[in-house]
Amino acid sequence: MGFKTGIVGLPNVGKSTLFNALTKTAAAQAANFPFCTIEPNVGEVSVPDARLEVLAKIASSGKIIPTRMTFVDIAGLVKGASKGEGLGNKFLATIRECDAIAHVLRCFEDDDVTHVDGRVDPVADAEIIETELMLADLENIEKRLTGLVRKLKGGDKEALMQKDLLERAKAAIENGQSARTITIAEDEEKAWKMLGLLTSKKIVYVCNVEEENAGSGNAHSARVAEMAASQGAACVVISAAIEEEISQLEDEEALMFLEELGLEEAGLNRLIRAGYELLDLQTYFTVGPMEARAWTISKGTTAPKAAGVIHGDFERGFIRAETIAYDDYVEFDGEQGSKVAGKMRAEGKTYVVADGDVLHFLHNT
Repeated sequence: MGFKTGIVGLPNVGKSTLFNALTKTAAAQAANFPFCTIEPNVGEVSVPDARLEVLAKIASSGKIIPTRMTFVDIAGLVKGASKGEGLGNKFLATIRECDAIAHVLRCFEDDDVTHVDGRVDPVADAEIIETELMLADLENIEKRLTGLVRKLKGGDKEALMQKDLLERAKAAIENGQSARTITIAEDEEKAWKMLGLLTSKKIVYVCNVEEENAGSGNAHSARVAEMAASQGAACVVISAAIEEEISQLEDEEALMFLEELGLEEAGLNRLIRAGYELLDLQTYFTVGPMEARAWTISKGTTAPKAAGVIHGDFERGFIRAETIAYDDYVEFDGEQGSKVAGKMRAEGKTYVVADGDVLHFLHNT
């Protein structure tokens, strides 16, 4: 399953620096001028999960394969992006393809780094981007409603649902609310996602602060945290400069560097986890002598669907899932010990996989 998070923000807020650190590459050119990113950059990152190494050690697995998320570095948006200002339209389309948005906000003071509006106000910056996304959504909604006219005359049920969703989104946006504030029923979720509305994407605000404020944040990031809480969005404090430096170090050196700064872990780990949680994702594991592997699924996924993440044939021929909870696997020292202790369960097609389950699927070929 591919889950993609777009990194957005005004020019010169640290997006490309953050992306470079995330992917441990200099593929995205970080420079102190607007639009230095002229093509969206895509990178895959491992989702940090300490449980995987524990499982691998118990099973003496030869290889460890973490689950992954995709991040897309999108060029700096500016006021007027919805009307094509800057590189607007092209990159708004790229955001539409993402599952969530990591909105990087400048929360640092530095006279050497230009701000497009000549001031540091992360809440105002967030409002500029959100307004542009809302304007782009309104234009998209009008086009879609016009395109549905013929199908509606024919009584197409799918078109009727789309019309209802579009009109609800339009009413919310015209009232100054994003599309993500609308309550969507379970049977509407697929059609809703197909609309690809920019303001329906979940958001994690990334507060880029000075090095000395990487642990506790500052007054700017505190304002962003209040805004995020009011919206039900996530908020992470990071110093992009520190993260970029850490990304160039070996693991042991990076840990020593973090300790010197008084930080427990890299801020990027928190960002990756926030994105993972924001999308309502969870992890199950397959463990054996060859490899210990983490797999990403949405919360509420049934066992056959979880099996299908590995291979479609596993879902189609699903018989049952031999299941051990992570805590039991650890407490009883692996699969055999869990069996002896009666902690391995045979689960059928209706079983909803729990986060951390260690699974072995039986299926017809």
